[in-house]
Amino acid sequence: MLNILINQDPKIAEAIKEELKRQQNVIELIPSENFVSPAVLEALGSVLTNKYSEGYPGNRYYGGTENVDVVEQLAIERAKELFQAEHVNVQSLSGAPANIAAYFAVLEPGDTILGMDLSHGGHLTHGSPVTYMSKIFNFIRYKTDLTTGLIDYDNLLTMAREHKPKLILVGYSAYSREIDYEKVQEIANEVGAITMADIAHIAGLIAGGAMKNPVPIFDIVTTTTHKTLRGPRGGMIMCKEKFAKQIDKSVFPGFQGGPHEHNIAAKAVAFGEALKPEFKQYAKQILLNAKALEKTLGAHDFKLMFGGTDNHLLLIDVTNKNISGKQAQELLDKVGITCNKNMIPDDPRKPMDPSGIRVGTPAMTTRGFLEEDFSLIGELITQTLENPNDEKIQNNVKKQVLELTAKYPLYPDMN
Repeated sequence: MLNILINQDPKIAEAIKEELKRQQNVIELIPSENFVSPAVLEALGSVLTNKYSEGYPGNRYYGGTENVDVVEQLAIERAKELFQAEHVNVQSLSGAPANIAAYFAVLEPGDTILGMDLSHGGHLTHGSPVTYMSKIFNFIRYKTDLTTGLIDYDNLLTMAREHKPKLILVGYSAYSREIDYEKVQEIANEVGAITMADIAHIAGLIAGGAMKNPVPIFDIVTTTTHKTLRGPRGGMIMCKEKFAKQIDKSVFPGFQGGPHEHNIAAKAVAFGEALKPEFKQYAKQILLNAKALEKTLGAHDFKLMFGGTDNHLLLIDVTNKNISGKQAQELLDKVGITCNKNMIPDDPRKPMDPSGIRVGTPAMTTRGFLEEDFSLIGELITQTLENPNDEKIQNNVKKQVLELTAKYPLYPDMN
């Protein structure tokens, strides 16, 4: 591993080696993280990184693109098959650029977008006031019902009737429930809105048949290609055929220049993996593991936002444990359990020191963890957060973490 790099740039090589060691030895619970296959890594580090290919397959602005055309077309066709999509653009560099390109494809500055509030599980690009998009478009943000913890579709309808949005946007980064896409489409039909879903977090669960698929229903669907889909860090836009030209023009030349064909090759490899039967079992296991974690944490009086989970993640209010989300993240880091601090709905605390943490099951499911492993993880989280000043307990938890991760080696051929 890294034979050339060790000689040429030992500092970078050492940092990469240390990161591999870190990934091997921690329980990775950040819901947006995962481990790609060696084949995806190989494609990502290929000679395709040398090639410029502005344009689309069969219609490029550069010569010598016959091989990248094959690669990109394979990525497109595999994505179409995975998600039952009419049209796919695989050139978006990540999820946020995909969302921005989608907005500019179908909207004019000042148009109204009805999107999910960030503190209730939405994403920055869904209209957070700190983003540039909020200065260009008129975002109206809907929330979850604080009593049920669910999206209130009757309220969504009322808001849509009042604000007459050009676009209704669903999707989330911290919401743990399924979405009724048919109901949202009905609301959009009534007010004449375009529908858009951001499935970045759950794309792998949808591809694996474990969650509902909005692609055949909605006008536009964006996603990242990492997270549960287990590909390289990148983005993708799927849409109805009637929006195909607008989407493609918005991505290139509207928003980006030359596509990253080495990344697109890695996407194609990941999509090929997702088409295999074992990917369905992986997607199913993610949900089983999330339920096991939910059951254990719930039994220890952790406050689970939205009433629990239908997907891969849990948003947890830790204030009843007399700590903040930041303190919880730091305590868990000390014992080798990685999660992220996260705001809860209408959080009274600040974003950098919120009331909650967000945990998820995809990465460790990829490693091979099963329900009993996640039940143990729930116990280890409990011991750590309920005993913030007990070093003996923390050392014992760290020992159990190392024993658990050793059972499921990560990239054993690279060590």
